[in-house]
Amino acid sequence: MNWTDDLQKAENADYAPFFGTLGITAAMIFTAAGAAYGTAKSGTAISSMAVMRPELVMKAVIPVIMAGIIGIYGLVVAIVLTAKVTPSNEGYTLEKGFAHLAAGLTCGLCGLGSGYAIGIVGDAG
Repeated sequence: MNWTDDLQKAENADYAPFFGTLGITAAMIFTAAGAAYGTAKSGTAISSMAVMRPELVMKAVIPVIMAGIIGIYGLVVAIVLTAKVTPSNEGYTLEKGFAHLAAGLTCGLCGLGSGYAIGIVGDAG
């Protein structure tokens, strides 16, 4: 057994799907948190606007819809990643696991940031 066999064994580690699953979880949790924050902050703004200017309530619903779409983006990315994650004995490598983790974190953290921004803008508007 030489060093290439050790490298191949490390590449097909049994824990590789854990990182892919962690990416799926990150996409779902962070986008859902961003959508929830955006909806909550924009919802309170809609309530106060309905008292002062009831004719503009339908325009104020747009940030809530945008925040909900952020949660759907996380769901779509999670479903796509779920189809790609397989057991390690079926050829799922650490490289794929880390790539799926990075994809989930990218989607999730972008969803969290945009949900936060939508909440601030919806509340200010």
